[in-house]
Amino acid sequence: MLAGKRILLVIGGGIAAYKSLELIRLLRTAGAGVVPVLTRAGGEFVTPLSVSALAGEKVYRDLFDLTDEAEMGHIQLSRAADLVVVAPATADLMARMAGGHADDLASTLLMATDKRVLIAPAMNVRMWEHPATARNLATLRGDGVLVVGPNAGEMACGEYGPGRMAEPAEILAAIEAALAEGPLAGRHVLVTSGPTHEPIDPVRYIANRSSGAQGTAIAAGLRDLGARVTFVTGPATVPPPPGVTVVRVETAREMLAAVQAALPADAAVMAAAVADWRVANAAGQKMKKDGSGKAPALEFAENPDILATVSRMTEGRPRLVVGFAAETERVEDHARAKRDRKGCDWIVANDVSPETGIMGGSENAVTLITDAGAEHWPRMGKDAVARQLARRIAEALA
Repeated sequence: MLAGKRILLVIGGGIAAYKSLELIRLLRTAGAGVVPVLTRAGGEFVTPLSVSALAGEKVYRDLFDLTDEAEMGHIQLSRAADLVVVAPATADLMARMAGGHADDLASTLLMATDKRVLIAPAMNVRMWEHPATARNLATLRGDGVLVVGPNAGEMACGEYGPGRMAEPAEILAAIEAALAEGPLAGRHVLVTSGPTHEPIDPVRYIANRSSGAQGTAIAAGLRDLGARVTFVTGPATVPPPPGVTVVRVETAREMLAAVQAALPADAAVMAAAVADWRVANAAGQKMKKDGSGKAPALEFAENPDILATVSRMTEGRPRLVVGFAAETERVEDHARAKRDRKGCDWIVANDVSPETGIMGGSENAVTLITDAGAEHWPRMGKDAVARQLARRIAEALA
């Protein structure tokens, strides 16, 4: 897939820069050419000699190098690649990208390029969680920048949490997905997945048994057909696939906000098992037994209907909206009624009765309900279901 492709790799100034060396090796092994750009801060963590030796190319560093400007100007350099990758993308680099700065070679290339840009953020957990970084990330995503990672784990500083740069193999998969020339190339597809957690108090919540496996497989299947995928996931038990833009949420209301922020999209696949209800009187402190033997009285409020909200949009509605119906009886009847009630184009229905083992399992047996009628698919692995659904979506959008 990467044979003959040219990657412009911007290496930012973070301890994770050492991973960029392995990324270069993986890209070269896959047949891609790598043109490295080393920021001044990046040069404090990896040397130009090591980068150049692995890439087999000259390392570009200085915007005002007259020799380089005579031989290959920054405009040409920024446009001669098939994809621009920033790894690691530090908080500072992300801020300058979001602000449109062009005060060094890396930021100027990123402003001047007409190619897609993929970033692999890496920073301290507090920096990643800072509101300024969240704003910058939202701006970059809105500009069409692809994001891989970060992962959660132990930091070089000793803290733990999200902020570790994605592993080189994950970044490689994201690069392959970004360059995929499939039937969904140039399309943006939104996928929701996993359960939602609705708090009772700070330590307890209402949830369901969804693992997120089917939604994750669907996102991967769409990615493999060339789509740019925004993956909005609740607290699933399976990790999100590489090569997609991941937005993590907890509650139904957070998921709705994330979905609305991700639009417009060519298609929306609403595979999440969203809680219908939330606790209206959730406690601010942990509920304690009072010795009376009486259980606390929980009051419920209806959650927003994400599928119906997207399906009934008057402006910016995706061309294709796919809903899911997890039922335990009269599966097809309930699914047809849900499709009519919500206003979506397709419904993927399945029987999640405990004896089927589908909820949280590795297999699925679905019925696809469209205007043309009901298609009963045989029981198969969730990856196979995802690939078949992705192909049907590609056909519909074509």
